[in-house]
Amino acid sequence: MDDYSKLFEEFGISSFEEILPQIDDPHPYMKRHIIFGHRDYQKVVQAMKEKKPFAVMSGFMPSGRAHLGGKMVMEEIIWHQKHGGDAFVAIADMEAHSVRGISWQKCREMGIEEYILSIIALGLEPSATIYFQSKSGAVRDLAFELAAAARFSELAAIYGFSGETNVAHMVSVMVQSADILHPQLAENGGPKPVVIPVGSDQDAHIRLTRDLASRMRKFLVEEREGYVSLRGKAAGPEMIEAAASHLKEMGYEKVKRYEEHIDVFDAKDAQGIEEMMREFEVGQGGYGFMPPASLYHRFMTGLTGGKMSSSKPDSHIALTEDPEEAAKKVMRAVTGGRQSLAEQKKLGGEPDKCTVYELMLFHLSEDESELKEIFEECKSGEKMCGTCKKEAAERVRQFLTEHQREREIARERLSEYGIEK
Repeated sequence: MDDYSKLFEEFGISSFEEILPQIDDPHPYMKRHIIFGHRDYQKVVQAMKEKKPFAVMSGFMPSGRAHLGGKMVMEEIIWHQKHGGDAFVAIADMEAHSVRGISWQKCREMGIEEYILSIIALGLEPSATIYFQSKSGAVRDLAFELAAAARFSELAAIYGFSGETNVAHMVSVMVQSADILHPQLAENGGPKPVVIPVGSDQDAHIRLTRDLASRMRKFLVEEREGYVSLRGKAAGPEMIEAAASHLKEMGYEKVKRYEEHIDVFDAKDAQGIEEMMREFEVGQGGYGFMPPASLYHRFMTGLTGGKMSSSKPDSHIALTEDPEEAAKKVMRAVTGGRQSLAEQKKLGGEPDKCTVYELMLFHLSEDESELKEIFEECKSGEKMCGTCKKEAAERVRQFLTEHQREREIARERLSEYGIEK
């Protein structure tokens, strides 16, 4: 998607610039406006500041080689883990098997070789939870529960399902939602803010999962003028009575119980009641889910122009690619240069349209002043495309050589992450 403003206007995504000043040690993607939008990320920021529990979660479908686009998500997971979050990494083998027809054995091999080794090599710590969907009973069980709250009509509208869609494909969608919510299961510490770093094309799935999280709640807590009201969304008379008693036990004196809701007249704010009711729901066998937060990053442009895609080898650089071949791809990449050297010097280049500058911006430079200098020298016509390509090609070569060395070290550490070779 080129026009990200539509996401703000039509789907309610918030601009990341508004929340950036609240983050003490922002990731370069945040500072460089590569991460451009969010949903509810302020709750994650608050948890980080207050040293409270939060989590980061994302998944990778083992259907092709992991490339620099996937590396972006890996780095966002690692950054949140380093800032105190519990990290969850799913290998979406059920999706790959049902949608792409990839065998279970191939899913496992590709999941380890392409994704798990690379994310460990990039810095993921052993405290992370890495799992294959097909091997997680907790995720499959939660998917079944979520399916009871979902409707075929909404899945058809989001994913284009029809009478020709195989049922396993539909099941895999519920498993993806379960992936997102399962860091909040009691066995993982219970309800907490969870952020999902994704591209903007995944927003429909985030919205669905947020809706499902809400539907799984027993109570809806609402702040009214002068009091707080608890609506029994899926709570029967016994649970409503138990909730009223629990509120009184917790020190609230002005509690009035009705047939389908409870009003609390001496509550200072709805937030305290909300947190209390989440814990109560979990104690009653419910989930108390918080709607998941999300971060949205820009897509990388493919080296040949257009979107970077796993199905187009020349458009991307894979993390397992031969460093020399990757360097050659950079030398062939589409740039923002002019038609001739003379025109470049006269008019300057267009770094905003250059895949090589984008490589530097997204992956190859940690120095903000260096990036600014490259941008200005290109735009003024002082720097030529050939020079930039050579610099980027050498950095890609060095990065891949080092990364692949780290991957071999990671291979010997798989058992620390609960992964059998």
